[in-house]
Amino acid sequence: MMKVFAGIDTKLNSLPESSNYLSISVIIPCFRCAKTINRAIDSVLQQTNKPAEVILVDDASGNETACVLRQIEQQYPDWITVITLPKNSGAASARNAGWAVATQPYIAFLDADDSWHPEKLHIQHEYMRNNPDVVLCGHHCVWLRTSDKPPALLADYRVTRISGNSLLYKNAFSTPTVMLRCDVPFRFQEGIRYLEDLLLWQQLAMAGLPIVRIEKVLAYVHKPFYGVGGLSAQLWKMEKGELRNIKILYCADSINFAQYISASIFSLIKFFKRIFVTFFNKNMQD
Repeated sequence: MMKVFAGIDTKLNSLPESSNYLSISVIIPCFRCAKTINRAIDSVLQQTNKPAEVILVDDASGNETACVLRQIEQQYPDWITVITLPKNSGAASARNAGWAVATQPYIAFLDADDSWHPEKLHIQHEYMRNNPDVVLCGHHCVWLRTSDKPPALLADYRVTRISGNSLLYKNAFSTPTVMLRCDVPFRFQEGIRYLEDLLLWQQLAMAGLPIVRIEKVLAYVHKPFYGVGGLSAQLWKMEKGELRNIKILYCADSINFAQYISASIFSLIKFFKRIFVTFFNKNMQD
């Protein structure tokens, strides 16, 4: 594939004809990600078992992203589909748009600036196929600097059941770690931003649906989880998102008043801790 923009490598490896496809739709929301999307796609291509389809949702990027996505789609016309939203609506709406056209029984989410371990889809798909009552399966994710090597993947692993109450106090999953059943009765709440993914995990768990975490590192982010760049830099907006989630759950009678108050207070304590950590790290760098 030709390079069409200076500094952007749009060349991807060819999809092997001998791949064994899994019944998974991979959904990647894309917003101004021309410089990172190839890394994300490459990590899907490198899976030991490929997903049946990949859906790229362009969230009205308004720059060279759309052209890069179309080039990728043209290279894999029977495997990658690009959807373009008419206006920027946020990751929740973008993921829902991809979910609405997904054809497979399992959905795996990947962000355009993150990547996966090559065994990620195989391990999760096998677990969910063997445990059909589980509606959502996540795993661990680490920050991988440019100079870092991925942590070694242990052969054995344990699986932890994640309760709805625990999700009030700590998000057990980052979005690129999650695989879920396509037929779950909830979707990302349209139009909201900041921790909209956590709200979905909480709603599923509070409804009594089994969700679990595989205790393995199978995904990588390529910037710190908070305090540097992107949405994660906007700590107060993230905090308001978490408090909003707690209120939504309370208004839906998913949690009681005591849970509402305790979770809100704990969330604020975490917020001030993050402010301190971000301030300390910035001063250390200066």
